[in-house]
Parts: sequence; C-alpha cells; structure tokens
Amino acid sequence: MAATVTPALMNTYARSELAFERGEGAYLITADGRRYLDFASGIAVTALGHCHPHLVKTLAEQAGKLWHVSNLYRIPDQERLADRLVANSFADQVFFGNSGAEAVECGLKLIRKWQDDFGDPKRYRVIGCEGSFHGRTLATLAAAGNEKYLKGYAPDVDGFDQVPFGNLNELRQKIGPETAGILVEPVQGEGGMRAGSVEYLRGLRQVCDEYGLLLMFDEVQAGMGRTGKLFAHEWAGITPDIVATAKGIGAGFPMGACLATNRVAAAFGPGNHGTTFGGNPLAMAVGNAVLDVMLAPGFMEHVVAMGDRLAGKLDDLIQRHPAVYAERRGKDLIQGLKCHLPNTDLVEKLRGAGLLTVGAGDNVIRLLPPLIISETEIDLAARLLGDVAAEAKAA
Repeated sequence: MAATVTPALMNTYARSELAFERGEGAYLITADGRRYLDFASGIAVTALGHCHPHLVKTLAEQAGKLWHVSNLYRIPDQERLADRLVANSFADQVFFGNSGAEAVECGLKLIRKWQDDFGDPKRYRVIGCEGSFHGRTLATLAAAGNEKYLKGYAPDVDGFDQVPFGNLNELRQKIGPETAGILVEPVQGEGGMRAGSVEYLRGLRQVCDEYGLLLMFDEVQAGMGRTGKLFAHEWAGITPDIVATAKGIGAGFPMGACLATNRVAAAFGPGNHGTTFGGNPLAMAVGNAVLDVMLAPGFMEHVVAMGDRLAGKLDDLIQRHPAVYAERRGKDLIQGLKCHLPNTDLVEKLRGAGLLTVGAGDNVIRLLPPLIISETEIDLAARLLGDVAAEAKAA
C-alpha cells in the first residue's frame, strides 16, 4: 500500500508507510522499536550496514573540521582516495562526483571526447544492453533505452543503441562507423539481476580491441565489493577503459566515481568536465573510511563466503517452493529470485514479515544485504523467504 505523504514533496515515489528512526548493522528500526532485516541496503548503498562505527567516527571528526572548499583547491583526502582506488584497480585516474548517474555521464563524455581527440571524430555512438539501467538523466535514460523510463521525455538523446545482454553476435552486428564505445553492467540490477559470464565479459574486451572501441562498465550497483572483488569485472581478468561506480563507495554518503586508464583520461583537461560538490572533504573522508574496511584482510573473502551461503539457501528455497520461486540470479551478495507470483506482492509480504527487499525487472526480487552480513542473518532471511512462500502457496 502506497503511503500518504506531504503534498510538499513531488509525487515521484511509490513509498510504503514505513519510516525508520535508526539503524544498527543489518537492521532498520522504527520509532516503536520494530526491527527489520535489511536485504535492500538502500538499493545496494549501505554496503557496510547502518551506523558502522568507523564511518560514524570519521564523518563526525571531518564535520568538525571542514565540509566544502570546491575543486578550485587541492583536497588531500581526495588525492588519497584516488591513489588508493588506482592502487587497487585497473585505473590510473579518477574523477569524483555525487551519484551513479553522474559517474556514468562522466564516462560517456569521456568516450566521445577520446574519440574526438585520439580516435575518429565521427564516432560518437555507444552500444548498451537491453534491460540495463544507468541513471535518471536524459543521457543515461537514452543509454539504457528502456521505454518505461523514457516515456514522456522525447526526443531521446541521440547516440545510443541497444543489443540483448550476453549476445556477442548481435553486438558485432550493431557496430557501425559511428560506434565509439560499449557500455555494460557486469551484473544487471534493475534489469533482473542477470550476471554476465566470464566469457561474455572477455568477449566484450576482444570486440572493443578489434574495432577500436572503448569498453566501459557500469559498476554503480555491482562494484565496491558486492561480488567479492572491488569490481565485478575483475572475475574475468580483463582491463576496461572506463568504470563508473557509486552506491557502496560512500556506504550511504552521496558519492560517485569515474575511473579510467591514462590513455583514455588524457582526453580530459581543465574545463572539459567538472563538479561543484563532487570530491568534497566530507565525502572523501567517508570514502577513505569505506576503503579502510573493504581493503582490510579477509573482508572480500567474507563476502564470497556469505555469497556462497546465500546462494545455497536460495537454491534450497527454489527446490522447496517451486510454485513461488523460479530461478536464482546474480553473484555473491548481489542476488535475486525470479518469481512465479508477482514480485511486488512478495516484496510487500516480506516487508510485513520483517525482511526488506527490493523489486527488479523480469519479476525478480533483489537481495542486497550489507557486505558485513552474518551467517545467522542470512539464515533468518532464508527462513522468512520460506515462510512467505509457504503462506503464498497456501493462499
């Protein structure tokens, strides 16, 4: 049931009636004390759970020193965070913004600018995938090509084509003399929690090398440790040209980043791109605190172990409730269940049972627990998923 909210807010969200007062780790808590196990994580944002003590301490200390100065000046923590991301990824340079859409926009501009400066100026089109989601700006909506989100915003921003996800043959057929690059989510979130195979991701790199295109990954949702590596494409052992990330990089503080190799970042000079708020001292303090936790020994191993446990529990649920759950999708701690019953109904029933999830395309329930999730909490989520399935089947 949609909530009745103040008319002072624009009517852009179908909110539930729930409102939370505080959070602790993997739980959100209402004013009357009811606890909800959070397997939505603010749509894959609160990667370290709620009120992680290291993040709280870091943010409070920074808030007492300096909030904002703009990028007219050097920001030491920005330089430190960029150095750490570069040291732990494919990239050589980083641009910081405030959101995933901004990170993707930065990458799209970089593709066009690089072709204009170093490639072929006639090349400006970017090929994406059906079922993708890259943000809510006009350009990122056009890059995804989803009619559901494009309706009402015609004419579409020019320069984008889409092919089926996972199909290299159709991708090759779509490449033309104006194609500049390829934009793909290694794991589609909004589109139904579909993970690209290692062979597919490697094939994307080969196609780009063959045709002189730039390869960009949108890791806004799948990046920052959610698959047990800092970035999901690392499982394929390939080097992209550009990666956009956000969500988990700030663990709840608004932040995005566009990472690129020196070869590609060379297309940007002073004045070619910018931001007022991006990379400010508050955000950079939090970003460095997030990396303190994610780069600690054993953290990624924990994500993989919990991902394996979650996958096993979901597979068991499908076996026990085949009339409700049809298929498991995703990888590690970015997983989902394709459903036979309407996913919107199941998400609501799960919420009533105390488990927070989020829907996705293709009738999928997204399961996005914080990366600090425990075995006990995974087992509890599986029990609640089973209880709701049993009730739905009985009805």
